[in-house]
Amino acid sequence: MHNQLMLATIAVTLLGGLAHAQVTKPTVPGVTNFAKLEATIACGGATGPEGVAELKKLGYASIINLRQATEAGADIQAATAAANVAGVRYVHIPMNSATPDPAVADTFLKAVVDPLNQPVYVHCASGNRAAAMWLIKRLVVDGWDAERASTEATALGLRNEALKKFALEYAASKKK
Repeated sequence: MHNQLMLATIAVTLLGGLAHAQVTKPTVPGVTNFAKLEATIACGGATGPEGVAELKKLGYASIINLRQATEAGADIQAATAAANVAGVRYVHIPMNSATPDPAVADTFLKAVVDPLNQPVYVHCASGNRAAAMWLIKRLVVDGWDAERASTEATALGLRNEALKKFALEYAASKKK
């Protein structure tokens, strides 16, 4: 009986910890604004080819890049090559933060929930778009309420109110 009580206590503690996962921001060479959440996701900003190997060392199976190829410093070919060398899946889903497209969010959701991509690292130039897409994932896939999901997205790097509005509207359109 004592063992069962102890196991139940451990399980509740672990589940409680998952429900209130904290965002941590360790320094990762080659990665700007790295923000880690749980064991399945991290978001960040500009990530150069040199950061790919570091992400692999941290255990990430895939990288979802939301940068457009035309952005300064967004060398998609070099990042793709670095991912291939490191043995990391690389998914490029270009997103324009000025005119976000629901089709981009649809593609992102498919990629971020794919078990082959877990754990996943999502990035853009600053972490803003990555956090907005994660907000969408929390609302649409995980069923979180807007306040809780927005608080987490802010901790991950969401600062752009227009992107937040897009994410909230997109999620609301999926609940109809």
